[in-house]
Amino acid sequence: MYLQCSLLVLGSMLLYGQESPTDTTPGIQDVRNQVAAGLAPRTRVDQAKDAIAAARDAELLNAPLSLNDLTEDKAAQLEQAARRQLDRAKSQVDQVRTLVDAGLQPKQSLVAPLEELELAQKTYDLTLSRTELVQQVAEMARLEAQIPAPQSHDAGEDVGSPSPVMEKFDGRGSFTPADFQRVKYAFEQQFHKTLPVSADGETAVHQAMGFDHRNRVDVALFPDTTEGLWLRHYLESSAIPYYAFRSSVPGKATAAHIHIGPPSGHLSAPGRS
Repeated sequence: MYLQCSLLVLGSMLLYGQESPTDTTPGIQDVRNQVAAGLAPRTRVDQAKDAIAAARDAELLNAPLSLNDLTEDKAAQLEQAARRQLDRAKSQVDQVRTLVDAGLQPKQSLVAPLEELELAQKTYDLTLSRTELVQQVAEMARLEAQIPAPQSHDAGEDVGSPSPVMEKFDGRGSFTPADFQRVKYAFEQQFHKTLPVSADGETAVHQAMGFDHRNRVDVALFPDTTEGLWLRHYLESSAIPYYAFRSSVPGKATAAHIHIGPPSGHLSAPGRS
């Protein structure tokens, strides 16, 4: 309840991209002046701070960002905001439950806080999943950058055992949007599900790392699974270049994947051609 009251006192504010609220934050100072004048209890200052912080987190989480727009840092900020939102919802439920158990409020007063807690949990779970996907894209990009180029092989060639960490197939050296549509359609026809694309073209992660990932696609498939082998064979039969990575990163999402298209180039520095 106090969140709504505090927000009404604070009025409209610029929420996105600001630091944590302090006693000098516009709006907070207004409440402090009211407290000093005896028009509001001192607890309203803390309530106003909490209201502003909660609104900023909500603004951050509700911003229309796609996976391609997220860097690792931005994804981490979203996860932290979702975590704070969840903690606030849990705290509010605990406070109301204490009052209910003491007979000071009816049980019905728990309905709204529990609904907010359920929504906050769903938001956190979705945000965590998105953060893990961004981390996976970043690990894939690092893997492509750090592993030396291996020997290429021809379609159908036995590359021997054990399998190398990375293989490449040069094909005709190009990969077009029309090629990608054919690959997606063929995969869906074969396995009756969507191709698990983790990075379609340029992403904020690739830009931050200085890679030109335009007209390249990363597919989250281990190269030696049934689906991975089928995709590689399809690419080879279509003369589409690809890189197959078998590596993984301990403690994080696997970085094993199939990179379709030529290798990612390096972005030119600002001001250069």
